[in-house]
Amino acid sequence: MFLKTKNFILLPVILSAFISTSVFASPSIYPTGVTRYDPAKAYNSYVLFAGSDKKTHLIDLNGNEVHQWPYNGFPSVFIDPQLTGGKKGHVLVQLTGETGGKNNGASQSLGEVDWNNKIVWKWGGAKAQDAYATTTTATDASGYGTEIRQHHDWHRLPNGNTLILINYVRPVTGFKAEKILEDGIYELTPSNAVVWKWSAFEHLEEFGFSEASLKLIKDSLTRNDKALPFDYLHFNNMSVVGPNKWFDAGDTRFHPDNIVVASREANFTAIIDKKSGKIVWHIGPDYEPSAGANKLPRKVDQISGQHDAHIIPKGLPGAGNLLVFDNQGAAGYPSAKLNTQPGSRVLEIDPVKKEIVWQYTGASSGGPSYSFYSSYISSARRLPNGNTLIDEGMTGRFIQVTNKGEIVWEYVSPYFSTPKADDPSAVSINTVFRAQPVPYDWVPEGTPRSEKPVKAIDVTKFQVSNVK
Repeated sequence: MFLKTKNFILLPVILSAFISTSVFASPSIYPTGVTRYDPAKAYNSYVLFAGSDKKTHLIDLNGNEVHQWPYNGFPSVFIDPQLTGGKKGHVLVQLTGETGGKNNGASQSLGEVDWNNKIVWKWGGAKAQDAYATTTTATDASGYGTEIRQHHDWHRLPNGNTLILINYVRPVTGFKAEKILEDGIYELTPSNAVVWKWSAFEHLEEFGFSEASLKLIKDSLTRNDKALPFDYLHFNNMSVVGPNKWFDAGDTRFHPDNIVVASREANFTAIIDKKSGKIVWHIGPDYEPSAGANKLPRKVDQISGQHDAHIIPKGLPGAGNLLVFDNQGAAGYPSAKLNTQPGSRVLEIDPVKKEIVWQYTGASSGGPSYSFYSSYISSARRLPNGNTLIDEGMTGRFIQVTNKGEIVWEYVSPYFSTPKADDPSAVSINTVFRAQPVPYDWVPEGTPRSEKPVKAIDVTKFQVSNVK
């Protein structure tokens, strides 16, 4: 069989698995774009993501790019038109900044842009400074500088304000490290006034660390380099709890205004009480050892390096439960004991009982554990029909799975980075931090879309010809 599609590429990049009738790891050639699609079983929508080409893409489920914004995003966020006065096609993006690297996806300036790429709101740069940091934006010996920057997450609120996850360098005492890369949260008005703020370091004793774990944190250095601030928690997501059944039943820990955060380095997910700033709920940082079993429900076992922890919104299947991409990447104080064979999980957790009630692993789709794996980044979102959209971020692979683990849509990002010519260690990658499902009615009328079935290919018979 001849291979004639433009969406096949030859690059020495890492791909953990291409799911079809067989499963294998790290091929040097593989398809990009849509590799399977069952419109009858999938929740049909658009999908928004920032590619490794540092642009924001909106695709339909046939992989057609229906719109593009010439901005990066960490992450890019499509705004519900109910929060923009009915205006469709507005997204939150980075206007300037870095994805990955020493600044961990930090943005120097960010903003809301409309469908025509007009900037309608902007925040960042020197104007973002306040008492949380020094008043200068000069770069220190670490190369980080002293700016307050958005990183990893942000959300538009119903009141028109914007909640952003920030980081900044601050000196500390009692730590072996001279300074830390601190995580915090700002709530900004449309005129960029800071009306609420929160700092993780001020609540270090509330996250559930044992005395031994706290000692490890305080005795640690970042990469054994004193010039680098210690990224001791590394928050990688933040979300608003939102309306939910737990609060309706009287559990104030789940007040709709409260905030969910997750620490990649310390393996915990926590809820911040918006009024007091205190931590009122958490799972981790310590867990039972990995159960290695499929029995459900069961007590939450070892989570490590998680991403995209959030409460499933009201009106969706599983509403009120916590959905999280458990990367099973190295993390923890001390480092978590992980399985010999790598494999990530998507977990749905009853937050009151702290039990796993649903999960997705490579085995859910008939493969080995390593057929589904991303040691960092990644996301998972519940869909209205009960399916789950999953971004296996390390490989730039998106799948939509049913609650029984059947893959009804699969896509591999064709948007690769361009290595710098003066960096011999750089490689071309197609990683994707997060993928967001976007309903058809959130975009301007007339935006094209396609729902043509794509049958899964038997890779044992799909071979590249050796014809010269």
